Amino acid sequence: SSRMGGPNKLLALFDGKPLVRRTAERALGSKASGTIVVTGHQRERVRAALAGLDVTFADNPDFAEGLSTSLKAGIAYLPEGCAGVMIVLGDMPDITSDDLDRLIDTFRKAGGNAVVRASHDGKRGNPVLLPRSLFPAIAHLEGDTGARHLVEAEGFDVIDVEIGAAASVDVDTREALEDAGGVLQD
Repeated sequence: SSRMGGPNKLLALFDGKPLVRRTAERALGSKASGTIVVTGHQRERVRAALAGLDVTFADNPDFAEGLSTSLKAGIAYLPEGCAGVMIVLGDMPDITSDDLDRLIDTFRKAGGNAVVRASHDGKRGNPVLLPRSLFPAIAHLEGDTGARHLVEAEGFDVIDVEIGAAASVDVDTREALEDAGGVLQD
């Protein structure tokens, strides 16, 4: 994030562990059938922080062009028959495996046909689960744009799952990272 102003926030330590590793371990500890990590800025350092974990890496050489390129890079690595994808941001330190499981369970109960997103006090947040039927539209996204406007424009059923403050805590600034208990590394 350019708002961090220097060190890579994904390598900040939380309880002695890089944030990106903590997030990946929580995804691996969930009911998700696999974990794809999209790398861009300092990809070799991020890969090193994830050494030994059973994740698939999707390199995004166009990361500087914005969020849409990361979405497309990750979706390109999905297995043919998957029903959907859960987008878990690497900078949300309070998301737990149980939070992810609640989203997955809700997605399955909806038959894989709804967008399922985490919420806090009725406000949309992250992570979000997107059904396969949305993938073709994602392929046309450009710039620093996520799938939010697609979800709203396409009229998909959206199910919000209240997971508490974790849905809205991200660490896009040095102050937010430190307030969440992180320690930046060089």
